[in-house]
Amino acid sequence: MPQYLIEREIPGAGSMTSDQLRAASKHSNTVIAGMGPEIEWVHSYVAGDKIYCVYNSPNEDLIRAHQRGHRPERACSARPGDPKTRYT
Repeated sequence: MPQYLIEREIPGAGSMTSDQLRAASKHSNTVIAGMGPEIEWVHSYVAGDKIYCVYNSPNEDLIRAHQRGHRPERACSARPGDPKTRYT
């Protein structure tokens, strides 16, 4: 299934407590649950003022639908890179 990367800008994200991150995750999971089983949150990375989330989805339309109601963010298709192959 295709993967997508969503970049969310959240001032102070890197300073958020575990409880604050859990609350943000709960909101995201609630939205996903209402969208059906086709979209899956894989994992996220918190870096500075941004949170990067990796999702599995059959198409970009579901990713865009999930984004509605969130802070302005960017999304793009993504694929894993293997350091052994160095993208060759």
